[in-house]
Amino acid sequence: MNGAPQPQISVIGPVGQAIEKTRQILFSPFDFGRWFTIGFCAWLAFLGEGGGTGGGGRQGFPNMREARHWIESNLYWLLPVGLTVLAILVAIGVVLLWLRSRGKFMFLYCVAKNKAEVAYPWKEYANEANSLFLFKIALWLVSMVCFIPMVIAWIVVIIPITRAERFFPAAVGIILGLSLITLAVVIVFAIVVKFTEHFVVPAMFIYRIRCVEAWKRFLELLKANVGRFVLFVLFAIVLNIAISTLILVVVLGTCCTACCVLALPYIGTVALLPILVFQRSYSALYLAQYGPQWDVFTEVQKSESASAGNV
Repeated sequence: MNGAPQPQISVIGPVGQAIEKTRQILFSPFDFGRWFTIGFCAWLAFLGEGGGTGGGGRQGFPNMREARHWIESNLYWLLPVGLTVLAILVAIGVVLLWLRSRGKFMFLYCVAKNKAEVAYPWKEYANEANSLFLFKIALWLVSMVCFIPMVIAWIVVIIPITRAERFFPAAVGIILGLSLITLAVVIVFAIVVKFTEHFVVPAMFIYRIRCVEAWKRFLELLKANVGRFVLFVLFAIVLNIAISTLILVVVLGTCCTACCVLALPYIGTVALLPILVFQRSYSALYLAQYGPQWDVFTEVQKSESASAGNV
């Protein structure tokens, strides 16, 4: 095993292969019906992800005493209304997450098999999608456990600073340290989410296994190739910047007409389908370089897949 030649891994090579895959899937031949079918799967895969930018801030701070008095006076209806709105938002978020989990496998199926189908992958990969859904719920709960104390820490640090008449130099160090901790936690969770979607989902797709089991398999690969995956993350950032720049050029070149089209639910996803297929193909093709056991574009050993799926 140790004497086996190491595979040649490249972050650049899969770019050309992904472009060719995109051409084969969407343009050989060009078919509107095919685009809208695969586009629906992609739309589900990214449903509710994007999001908009936040609103503008307010200058200065309101009278905290008056605000607190108003809240205390209206707490009898603010609390139930707030809890109701929160429950509705959480319920909507859970439903969207469940649909996205189904969509991840449906979209990967269309790309890996070069097929435009909805019903078959929806039913066929239901167990894997539900496992992914539960994993992401657990990940969300863990993130809350990590982020809530940090939010409290930020409040504890910021409020005294805003109330102070002069700025203390020590506050710079506190804010800097808290910022670094927050950034590190955000990066860790972002990487876990991206690796789950880019690499763990393909492992689940190939071996028909649950998310935790797929993560265990991927971790073995990751530990042996940490530097290579760091390079992948850095190159993926460069690719995303290039793609975002391309989209911006198209939007500006069409006098923001393209922006209106891209803002339309589902239609915007169909318009961006070549980019989405390219991105899905790129990470899958990069993973396939580590051996046929990681290749979603080829058939894996049925016996291993079946036995693993029963675990």
